[in-house]
Amino acid sequence: MVKIGIITGSTRDARVNGQVAEYVLEKSKNVDGANFEIVDIKDYDLPLFNEAMPPAMANKQYSNEENQRWSEKIDSLDGFIFITPEYNKAITPSLKNAIDYLGPEWGNKAAGIIGYGSTLGVAATLSLRSILSNANVATVGPFGAFNLFTDFEQMTTFRPAEVHNATIQAVINTTVAWSKGLQTARA
Repeated sequence: MVKIGIITGSTRDARVNGQVAEYVLEKSKNVDGANFEIVDIKDYDLPLFNEAMPPAMANKQYSNEENQRWSEKIDSLDGFIFITPEYNKAITPSLKNAIDYLGPEWGNKAAGIIGYGSTLGVAATLSLRSILSNANVATVGPFGAFNLFTDFEQMTTFRPAEVHNATIQAVINTTVAWSKGLQTARA
C-alpha cells in the first residue's frame, strides 16, 4: 500500500486549490493499493527559508518545529499529487518555499501535477516539473489542467467540466503506479 499526499500549492486566504484537492481526493477513493490524504502547506506555517544548513546536508534535522513536522510528513509519503495555481507563469512562492525546505525527503518518489490558471496552469506545471526533478522526484504524465474562466464559477467555486475526469484519473493512477515502483529504489 502506498501513501500519496495531495499537496496544496497556495497559502492565500482566498485560494481555491483546496477545492481542487478535495476533487482529486474524491476521484482517488476507488484506487486500489493506495491511501490518499490532503497535505495543506498552509497548516505547516513555514517561514521564508532560513535554515543554517542546506537541506541536502541537514540529515533531516531542522532548527524549527514547523520544518521538522513538514519533514516528517513528506518523509512518510510514497508519492504526491501537487495542486498548483499559476502565478506570473510560475508556481506560488509558498510552494517553492515548502519544496526548498527539504532535501532527501522528496527523493525517489513520484509526483503527479494538476495545475490551474487563466492559461490552464501550464507554465506553472512545467516550472514545477523542473523544480521537482532537481529534488530527485519523478514527475509523471499526463498532467491535469483547469481553466479559471471555464472550470471555476466567478473564479471562486470549482466546477470542473466532465471532460477532465479521464485525465485526472490517469494522473492519479499513474502516480500510484510509479510510487509503487519507486518503493524499490528507496529500499
